[in-house]
Amino acid sequence: MHLTSLDLTDFRSYEHLELPLASGVTVFVGPNGQGKTNIVESLWYLSTLSSHRVPHDTALVRRGATTAIIHAAFVRAGRDLQVDLQITPGKSNRARVQGASLNRLRDLLGEVRAVLFAPEDLGLVKADPEGRRRFLDELLFLIAPRFAGVKADYDRVVKQRTGLLKQMRSMRRGGAGRSVGGLDPEEAAASTLEVWDAQLARTGAELLRARVHLVNRLRPHVGYSYLRVATEAGAESSLDLPPDQRGSVDSPADVGYRSTVLDTLDTPDGELPGLQEIHDALLAEAVARREEEIDRGVTLVGPHRDDLEIRLHGFPAKGYASHGESWSLALALRLGSYDLLRLEEGDLGDGEPILVLDDVFSELDTSRRERLGRIVTDASQVLITTANDSDIPDSLEGEIHVVDVELGQARVREGTLHHGGGSSW
Repeated sequence: MHLTSLDLTDFRSYEHLELPLASGVTVFVGPNGQGKTNIVESLWYLSTLSSHRVPHDTALVRRGATTAIIHAAFVRAGRDLQVDLQITPGKSNRARVQGASLNRLRDLLGEVRAVLFAPEDLGLVKADPEGRRRFLDELLFLIAPRFAGVKADYDRVVKQRTGLLKQMRSMRRGGAGRSVGGLDPEEAAASTLEVWDAQLARTGAELLRARVHLVNRLRPHVGYSYLRVATEAGAESSLDLPPDQRGSVDSPADVGYRSTVLDTLDTPDGELPGLQEIHDALLAEAVARREEEIDRGVTLVGPHRDDLEIRLHGFPAKGYASHGESWSLALALRLGSYDLLRLEEGDLGDGEPILVLDDVFSELDTSRRERLGRIVTDASQVLITTANDSDIPDSLEGEIHVVDVELGQARVREGTLHHGGGSSW
């Protein structure tokens, strides 16, 4: 798919912006702090219903305004697609597709497909598991949007269950409680906890199994993509292997899903346990750790505690990989996601997502920059933000459309630039 026009009203620094876009490569050029990232952030929000920069919507609305509006037009599978989104912090956001209002905001997931790589992605390798879980869930929701509902149900269960565990901890520490239906307060709480345990196992098993399946599918693409960005030979177009051959490539990079629940099953890497098997293991783990959970007042079992383990040469990348290797791993995760959508999800109607590179060329050394340019040059639509024209690699070939961004204004530069083949800007 590709984005054909983007209209923003009171989004970030833009009071109003009307921007036509073409397929191929578009580069947003301008000094830092002028609003380049704001443009691609609006597209990412349509794709994931979240920002890659801030955890809350308040920062997305222009100062002095109460609501931000995004209007975007796309072509997907040869058909026009219109998506509108209204962001109102403190209230429910609203969305329309083809002019029809959606009953639930999460029904927008899957309509707009994008893969974004930004400097923040270094945290996928170096930071805490939360970001890696979010990475998996965002990709999962693009492929199978119904799991956004499963995740929402699971989060509610964890919140309610954790609240009950805190109450039970207070009771143990001498807090008085009233009898419930003639039952001792602790007995009543224990009975209620069993109900939440069942809900945790049901929703958690479904989410956990979906994540494992996703990681198994993503794994060969990540290993292969690491070779492409980390070695000169790997980025050559002649080594563009089809999906069914990528699993046999010997790569130092690997990923796996880590869960204490899976550890109890002793499931080999790459195998997918059954849903009932995971459900039973999750329930058993919750029972086994009940005393510890009550003592700490927190839910310790379930996919909200899991991690995407990233390995390099068989060692955990966090704390082992160098700075340059960490960048290559982060790139491999995003490029692997892009290839999974592009090559294996086309049966759903134009699986190729829009590829967004937000201020990443300036963060890469020259060799990685040139390799990345060769890899993405044939993508259907690439949106790039950069402070300097000189950061764009020569390896990014073909016509390049340029949008100059300054002080919250974005203007399409006259004509196109021809790049590649050793030419310069």
